[in-house]
Amino acid sequence: MHEMSICQALMDQVERIAGQQSASRVDSIVLSIGPLAGVEPDLLSRAFEIARLHTVAENAELEIKTGPIVVECRSCSASGEAEVNRLLCPACGDWQVNLIQGDELLLLRVEVSGIAPPLPIEE
Repeated sequence: MHEMSICQALMDQVERIAGQQSASRVDSIVLSIGPLAGVEPDLLSRAFEIARLHTVAENAELEIKTGPIVVECRSCSASGEAEVNRLLCPACGDWQVNLIQGDELLLLRVEVSGIAPPLPIEE
């Protein structure tokens, strides 16, 4: 299950972001996963439950957003939504398309709290 290694990499990134913000806690994480990303959202959610243990995101909520597959036709230049196993132009039906959206795995947002105030500069 490669979703666990994805979650471990996600936790590394989230820990780094929280550290940069001097945050003691991560409250929520929002991801975008395209249908062609090769990641199962349900398995990722289960892996997240384990990967977040003993991290600043231990009590964080995980929100996973999914979007459509969008293609652009190389023949007629039309673009629009396609289906997972039918990457065809929605206008002319040609199979020669470029994938515009649908294979992404993006960290959209990390909400943190418990931010420490900056230390005073001593002169």
